[in-house]
Amino acid sequence: MTMRGTGSWVQRIRRQADEDNMGRLADDALKAAAANNGYWGGGWSEILDVLRALSAEQRTRLADALAERHHSVGDDSVARGNALTLLAVVSRDLPGDRLAAERLRQLEELGRKQTFWYESRLDELVEAELAAGRRPSPAVVAVVRRTAMDAYRVTRLGDLVKRFPEPPVLNVGEAWAEQAMQDASGPGWQALPAHLLTATASKPSAKWDKQARALIEALGADRVRVAALSWIALVGRPRTFPLDAPAYGADLNDAYDPYNADALRGLAWLVALLPPHPDTARALGALVETSLKKVAGVGPRNPKVANAGVLALSRVESEAALAELARLATRVTYKATAKLVDGALEARAAALGLSREEIEELAVPSYGLDEVGHTRRVLGETTALVEVQGTRAVLTWRNAAGKAVKSVPAAVRREHADELGELKAAVKDIDKMLSAQAERLDRQLLARRTWAYAAWRERYLDHPLVGTLARRLLWTVDGTPVGFADGELRTLTDDPVTGGAEVALWHPVGRESAEVVAWRDWLERHEITQPFKQAHREVYLLTDAERATGTYSNRFAAHFVRQHQFHSLAAIRGWRNKLRLCVDDEAPPATRELPQWGLRAEYWIEGDGEYGDDTTESGSYLRLRTDQVRFYPIDAPENSAHCCGGEYRMWLGPDENPVEPLPLTEIPPLVLSEVLRDVDLFVGVSSVGNDPAWQDGGPGGRFQEYWTSYGFGDLTETAQTRRALLERLVPRLAIADRCTLEGRFLHVKGERHTYRIHLGSGNILMSPDDRYLCIVAKSGAGEPQAGYLPFEGDRMLAVILSKAMLLADDLAITDPTILSQL
Repeated sequence: MTMRGTGSWVQRIRRQADEDNMGRLADDALKAAAANNGYWGGGWSEILDVLRALSAEQRTRLADALAERHHSVGDDSVARGNALTLLAVVSRDLPGDRLAAERLRQLEELGRKQTFWYESRLDELVEAELAAGRRPSPAVVAVVRRTAMDAYRVTRLGDLVKRFPEPPVLNVGEAWAEQAMQDASGPGWQALPAHLLTATASKPSAKWDKQARALIEALGADRVRVAALSWIALVGRPRTFPLDAPAYGADLNDAYDPYNADALRGLAWLVALLPPHPDTARALGALVETSLKKVAGVGPRNPKVANAGVLALSRVESEAALAELARLATRVTYKATAKLVDGALEARAAALGLSREEIEELAVPSYGLDEVGHTRRVLGETTALVEVQGTRAVLTWRNAAGKAVKSVPAAVRREHADELGELKAAVKDIDKMLSAQAERLDRQLLARRTWAYAAWRERYLDHPLVGTLARRLLWTVDGTPVGFADGELRTLTDDPVTGGAEVALWHPVGRESAEVVAWRDWLERHEITQPFKQAHREVYLLTDAERATGTYSNRFAAHFVRQHQFHSLAAIRGWRNKLRLCVDDEAPPATRELPQWGLRAEYWIEGDGEYGDDTTESGSYLRLRTDQVRFYPIDAPENSAHCCGGEYRMWLGPDENPVEPLPLTEIPPLVLSEVLRDVDLFVGVSSVGNDPAWQDGGPGGRFQEYWTSYGFGDLTETAQTRRALLERLVPRLAIADRCTLEGRFLHVKGERHTYRIHLGSGNILMSPDDRYLCIVAKSGAGEPQAGYLPFEGDRMLAVILSKAMLLADDLAITDPTILSQL
């Protein structure tokens, strides 16, 4: 007879208990466990109550029966685990320790889990270990702690944690936590990690700070700093032992242990109370970025730890801390943390009576550079040279005779270890800050910013670090365009400019074509490589089609883009976006707010496809469909549409009226051009059409038509700029006699075939019948040695050039994947 329902199982088990048949009771209890999939919540908990209420003699016989049945089933049977759990429930306070070894193996498996379903009552196994007088392993303690944090309205797990005899202060499994516990095992240190765990609020209280300062004073500030920074350096390292990945949901091995996260927050607060030190600011900045690193299916690792790092930096009164905040302002894209960074900078600016822009400028340190882009340090008989080359710093060495040496001399490692460490740290800091400052300067092109000449020279042109970027850009001094060459600001005719009143960044919008071309020639003549496109910057003018539509642009509509790549690019360029999930929900468009202009730009997008093949495991769409670009007043109510697609509509508050989009003819040309340039970048980089491996049209072949039209179609403004540059660049290449530019393609004559490389997508067709040739560029591949380039940052240009050089000598190709197609 098959019995269904909780009540039926309870009645059946009560009957076996009344009949004192412990063998059948064991069988029915195991069948109930199988029926409820090991879940003992709700009405099923009544069965456990019945078992606990048995007499000691009955429970002894039932325990023996369960142990017997555990041995009678196969190793892979779920009944073995159920028998262990039920045995732990009924054998409490009974003599003997049945299946102790088997229970220990089950607990070892439990210790490799992130959490367990608390109504599975696996905590009974832990209770049995405690009853047997054994201490659960640190891994088991960790999983119970994590589960206790997740358990909703279940106090027994919290009570169980309190009963652990001398448990580890922190959870094992994270390198930083294990190192902290090891370092804090000495006299006087034990109270430190325990205090860190009390950092459960969003910011420290006066009482928390007072206790932390007392600990610092007792242990010594320098000792605490060395220890604390060494712990922070280990944050984010791979786990010391991996957790089992769940069958469903995110793999949390790259996430922070949630129990330890409070201690990490306390660690950030702690170092902020130490005397200011460059290493402290550097460590806190790294902690913020590490804590915001994305984990698949989770999102940022732990925003609350990142926020604690920002708060700590805001409390440190030092130039280094301010510099880290300014750097993070260009790097952090997570909205809540970015808001904290902005608030910290605004507060610091207000305290000093400066604008936000000024505080960011003054926050950039020199990192030991004595002049623009250079410094030298004498360490014994060796000289260390730090030189900024492009967007990175290079550390080189010269011996006593002035001869270059390839590696750090042994004498420097031995006698000047501290100075060597400082130099290497400075080089890393310079690399990070150069990237941040290049992005900040790029955004200044739309910021309508002007500077007094003297302040500009100090903060930009002659600044030891920022000067390496500013001297490669074009500016206007009192309206006259200038660039820096041969140690002076110079006009197009190379006349020196020695002073002025007002300085601004030069932009090609509104300039005559002849002037733009002339400045490109000037940069080439002086072999200046700009840190980003400025003289070669694309200009997006209003088209007849956009004048006809009036309030929106369809120039970048009907594309299919990779959502997560689009999302990252949007954040880098200052756009606010929300990942589209395949759920019944709505989301606003990708949005860029332009407060200096009182405008808000919107790029309308929607998720594409069905759940499963077209989504990640967590349900976010792999691809988006793109639609219109629109502009609204910055304070207009927000639009939104269903994530899966549908009409955008404006959500109105009780006192709000709908606001119409602004006519494109009323948008300032500079704003229109820069916004459309961003959108062109999003499509150009993340479109599935530039994926060389998608010649089959992607999933189900349904993107074949789009892939072909994009991969070999008309050139966008970005691709047209690339073509114009290649017209000047190709004649200088070693393979110039094998290359010609025709229309949308770079033609390359090899020995086997003639190849046509599309200047937008980098896709290749080869003679005689325009067969497709798939060559996948290596991720992060650097630019080929093509001589002088007028700007940095166009990876597709590098891809096209590398493919051209490869195909021009196609007889030397050895890659079997490519050879099979030739």
